[in-house]
Amino acid sequence: MMNRTGSRLLGSILMASLLLTACGPQDEGGGALPTSVPAIATPQPAASAEPSPAADPSPVALSGLTGLPVTETPLPRPLAVMINNAPPARPQSGISRADILYEVLAEGGITRLVAIYQSQSGIGKIGPVRSIRPYLIDIGESYGGITVHAGGSPAAYAILQSGKKNDMDEIGRAGAYFWRDKDRKAPHNLYTSEEKLRKGAEKLGYAGAVNVPDYTFTDPDYVPVGGAPAAGFNVHFLLKSYAVDYKYDAASRSYARWVNGKPHLDREDGTPVAAANVIVMGADHTVLDSAGRLSVNLELGGEALLFQRGQVIKGRWARKADDIVRFVQDGKEAAMYPGITHILIVPNTPSFDSHVSISAS
Repeated sequence: MMNRTGSRLLGSILMASLLLTACGPQDEGGGALPTSVPAIATPQPAASAEPSPAADPSPVALSGLTGLPVTETPLPRPLAVMINNAPPARPQSGISRADILYEVLAEGGITRLVAIYQSQSGIGKIGPVRSIRPYLIDIGESYGGITVHAGGSPAAYAILQSGKKNDMDEIGRAGAYFWRDKDRKAPHNLYTSEEKLRKGAEKLGYAGAVNVPDYTFTDPDYVPVGGAPAAGFNVHFLLKSYAVDYKYDAASRSYARWVNGKPHLDREDGTPVAAANVIVMGADHTVLDSAGRLSVNLELGGEALLFQRGQVIKGRWARKADDIVRFVQDGKEAAMYPGITHILIVPNTPSFDSHVSISAS
């Protein structure tokens, strides 16, 4: 309970407060201003009631190969996996998750796929894995990739051995990082996984940082100008059993890949094999021997087509030393849209145009 002295003190304080209110500043109508509003504006202290400006968000890390956000930085070294594309090997596993996918002739009219993996992890099954050729080594190494294969041509082995290349060969010392699928017959049943390959690369001393060239990317909402309509197109290599079509899907802003009149789907989850950018390029092909082995010139440059957002532009492909293949128009590199890129290499004979048919609608 408050004593008498405390009561007097409290009364004095209340009286003083009332007197100050009565003598306080008044508004133009003669009324007293609210005590919460100062009569004269004074600088606010540093700790004002107004919230301080929000800090700029941290920049989002992007893949240099896809232009898409990534959660892991730095990204691991790319893996360049030789994928079997023979009819008994289809549909393949894991190819819908490759950052870059190449298709190029091997021998006898068949084609091989080179899948470049870097930005996605947890890919549980990749393959079937097949053998290597010299120009396939070149493609993978242009991305700083570890070459993943099962066997190879004599010329390819000579390059791998003389150059002490960072390769993982299933029939060599990397056999522990592959397995055979009982549901398919050899040689179309050899598989691996992203996890196994990363473990193997670490074990073999290949996992160190390397230079990985970047592509140039544009805003995903940018509407291309100057191109011709291209709702779809067909790429003819040599054999009828390797007929490739791409059909544009406006909803996903990508070209879905078809093979022999059917959608090309990933064997593991049925995901369409598709790309935001598709480059078709012509290169000089030379037959080397009676087995039909080829030399493919990936340095000279030449005619090329770039398909994006339902349009096609005509230009050229170019490649500098220690760099990747790039699409150029009027001497300037064309920007890619964020997403997966497919690159199809066709012969320059009988002519580049004879290998590509474009549908406007």
